[in-house]
Amino acid sequence: MGKYRIRVATGDSLLAGSSNLVQLWLVGEHGEKDLGKILRPIRIREVQLEVEVSLYLGRLLLVKLRKHKSLVGFDWFCKWIAVQGPGTQGEAFFPCYRWVQGNEIICLPEGTARTVRDDPQNQFKKHREKELEERRKVYRWGFWKEGLILPIAGNTQWDLPRNERFLEDKDLDFSLSLAKVLKDLALKGSLDLTNSVRRLEDFNKVFPQGKTPLAERVRNCWKDDALFGYQFLNGANPMLLRRSTSLPSRLVLPPEMEDLKTQLEKELQTGSLFEADFSLLDGVKPNVIIFKQQYVAAPLVMLKLQPDGRLLPMVIQLQPPRNGCPPPVLFLPSDPPMAWLLAKTWVRSSDFQLHQLQSHLLRGHLIAEVISVATMRSLPSLHPIYKVVSTGSGGHVDILQRATAGLTYRSFCPPDDLADRGLLDVKSSLYGQDALRLWGVISRRYVEKMVSLFYKSDGAVKDDPELQAWCREITETGLQGAQDRGFPISLESRAQLCHFITMCIFTCTGQHASTHQGQLDWYSWIPNGPCTMQKPPPISKDVTEKDIVDSLPSLHQARTQKTFIKFLGRRQPVMVALGQHKENYFSDPGPQAVLKQFQEELAALDKEIEVRNAGLDLPYEYLRPSMVENSVTI
Repeated sequence: MGKYRIRVATGDSLLAGSSNLVQLWLVGEHGEKDLGKILRPIRIREVQLEVEVSLYLGRLLLVKLRKHKSLVGFDWFCKWIAVQGPGTQGEAFFPCYRWVQGNEIICLPEGTARTVRDDPQNQFKKHREKELEERRKVYRWGFWKEGLILPIAGNTQWDLPRNERFLEDKDLDFSLSLAKVLKDLALKGSLDLTNSVRRLEDFNKVFPQGKTPLAERVRNCWKDDALFGYQFLNGANPMLLRRSTSLPSRLVLPPEMEDLKTQLEKELQTGSLFEADFSLLDGVKPNVIIFKQQYVAAPLVMLKLQPDGRLLPMVIQLQPPRNGCPPPVLFLPSDPPMAWLLAKTWVRSSDFQLHQLQSHLLRGHLIAEVISVATMRSLPSLHPIYKVVSTGSGGHVDILQRATAGLTYRSFCPPDDLADRGLLDVKSSLYGQDALRLWGVISRRYVEKMVSLFYKSDGAVKDDPELQAWCREITETGLQGAQDRGFPISLESRAQLCHFITMCIFTCTGQHASTHQGQLDWYSWIPNGPCTMQKPPPISKDVTEKDIVDSLPSLHQARTQKTFIKFLGRRQPVMVALGQHKENYFSDPGPQAVLKQFQEELAALDKEIEVRNAGLDLPYEYLRPSMVENSVTI
């Protein structure tokens, strides 16, 4: 018996409040009390209530709530509820951070994280089971194409669960910005249909006004071999380059190129030979745009790492050899300038294809979707790992299917991926350096410390059924049987758990940022990353500037590319940086202290990268913690 003081927090977005009445219940160890319809969360961000309860409830376990609609139902975004009174030992905190819809009863457990083992009296057993049962009805696996990982079920954003859509402020910004760029494209793009590109300089017509300093640098220096090689290390797609362990079998060198073979073998022996192989594109059916056939190549580029850290191309082969056909032409830096430039432009177009479909869409957005859906279907909100990870037709289908078949667990973990690609000791790989450091901060300063709070032994990991179900849901269901590519189907130790969680967090934050943020820098100047090619790859070195211009996108295609690159690649006005989320899922002080230390380590790393970049000719900022978004949003 006694008085309870209740604080209720509503979300900050424009339409987070509701005029509907909300009914509350307090559930304790010794009983439950219906407080009635005592709350109308209209616009006030925090409401305080005082109620007298005639029962002794004991330690509070849950707060239940139900929103009652009158003539019209308005959804309500509840951030949290805090209760102080008899048996609470201070203020008990009940995190929510979701939309309250309809008139169903929602149960909010007290914010102390608990595994199944931490609940020996099964006080939360029914709640955990019911929560997952309800979530599985909402978060359903969909299907798109055979051979692809599974998406969430739904065809439009309105099919998504309300809690997975943009909040109103971000949705409004997204919609208005998209409407503006589409309007501009319609007005200016219609004129492009009657104009043609006659010189490379004509692409200045579609070079964005709000360009970045690096985009300007790319426009001025895109023909330079050093900038061409740099992009494999630190450009929009740093995921393809690898150190050569032998000369590729597809690289057929004619007798008259004996000197080149000697040079390649020399670089190979010293460990300074690298390659970028686009064989994934071989045989992919190209598109037809406005009744005009487009073309795709599958290049191979051999590069040498200079002592000063520059990566320079040595030879380009635009297509693999074909049985019964003459060996493909090999392009060299000593060739006529226009022939060499066209070969490099073909490589840049191929890189654009693989970057957008493999590195960005598949390895960023689609993998993050699998992790998110599996988490919602397998881990109840009480589970500590839920609270950790919650902070966080045509040729394109063919490419995605091929890329999916090559998704390995090691490739999502920078220490393993960089080792496998021979890049660990390449100091000019700024992506590699920053990825390792960010992975380390996430792993050692956040994940390992969080896991140690809730799992005191390897046995505790193995005996957690919810954790094991989560792992299986990701590997066997979402990734469609990825255990043959190294993904675990069970977690046997704390170390293995930490590695898996770090992979999930890094994939949804740093890895996505590294392939998303560079688009505006590297693709604003169309010839450096053409979205399509309108002529077949050259089979001779008799090339003019007109041949290059005729191969590149039309002015209309170029404007379309610029429009969407500018829209998708812009800095988001509503952005939450890694580790800076406002949601407080934990009520116990241990996790809060870990999060505070994690934020301090991220700030220190951010400063280190800022200082390093000040001394670089080309700063690399895509993995600065302050620039890395806390989740995949766009």
